[in-house]
Amino acid sequence: MIAKPYIPFTRPHIDEDTIAAVAVVLRSGQLSSGPKVLEFEADLAAYIGGEVHVRALTSATEGLEIALAVAGVGPGDEVIVPAMSFVASANVIVRLGATPVFVDIDLHTRNIDMNLAAAAVTPKTRAIMPVHFSGLPADLDAVYALARRHGLRVVEDAAHAIGSRYKGKPIGSFGDLVVFSFHPNKNMTSVEGGAIATADPAAVDLIEQHRFHGIKRTPDGEMELLFPGSKSNLSDVAAQVGIGQLRRLDGFNARRRELAARYFEALEGYDAVVLPARGDAGHSWHMFTVLIPFAERNRTRPAFQRSMAARGIGIGVHYPSIPGLAYYRSRGYRTEDYPIAARVGRETVTLPLFPAMSNEDVVRVCQELRAELR
Repeated sequence: MIAKPYIPFTRPHIDEDTIAAVAVVLRSGQLSSGPKVLEFEADLAAYIGGEVHVRALTSATEGLEIALAVAGVGPGDEVIVPAMSFVASANVIVRLGATPVFVDIDLHTRNIDMNLAAAAVTPKTRAIMPVHFSGLPADLDAVYALARRHGLRVVEDAAHAIGSRYKGKPIGSFGDLVVFSFHPNKNMTSVEGGAIATADPAAVDLIEQHRFHGIKRTPDGEMELLFPGSKSNLSDVAAQVGIGQLRRLDGFNARRRELAARYFEALEGYDAVVLPARGDAGHSWHMFTVLIPFAERNRTRPAFQRSMAARGIGIGVHYPSIPGLAYYRSRGYRTEDYPIAARVGRETVTLPLFPAMSNEDVVRVCQELRAELR
């Protein structure tokens, strides 16, 4: 019997035109930040719209940390953040000397519960960081209303959400500071990379300084150091990959929506799993995650992953609950204080979803999933 091909949970697709364009950049000798970074930033700003400025970085993690610093977050401050996200969302707060204030999430959207967020505000709260989980926008009306009431800054963790829309408006085209990721598993990639979008020109100047050592050039071109910044400027090589990917992003996202719809068709009414929220046409479907009650089935998630891998299906985990991880437990956080995030952290699995998948691939994933859970 011929073995069926392995389906990973994600796979980036770099077209031949982009590969050829990268070769041109490599031959040019201009490898660090240069004209391709400027072109990439201009293309991103045009794509997002809304008169925003965009600055590219080496990662979304750097972007989140820089955005929080630009927002004035520092020692003694608190930042409200969902208990369910990648650890970077909390780590960057700690690295600035501030305190993450975790808030539980909605079971289906996996986004921050804004009623709980409102109750979490204290005199020390400096900012709120909603995460657009899986590309489904958080309730930004509620986020910005809360920020206005309490004078908070907003840093949107849009690592999953390039190309997503909130009430018809592209994520990043409005709001305060919005951070995107271009990691290889995201909807588009620059191999590694990220970007910050903002309409605030003063913030742009600070972002530029933070991403390159804290340096600012004087009017006559001399170097001046204003503070010890980081080194997180993107290379022209990475930017060229991003330029090629951005041109295909709408097509990538359209295909992701089609594949997500196929998953719903195949799994609707199947009570062995809890499906994610459908969202609307603005959802960019970075991931398709379902919940499986492993404890009730007397098995572990790693064993399930191994069994699915043996069936030729790659399964991811996105994500453990942040307060339940060793470092945050050592700081006094308790998993049981965030019961929905804790449940998602125990039960979540990520099914394959990437534009090169066929409809038949989705059918096969669901068939193998059902067979494994029988």
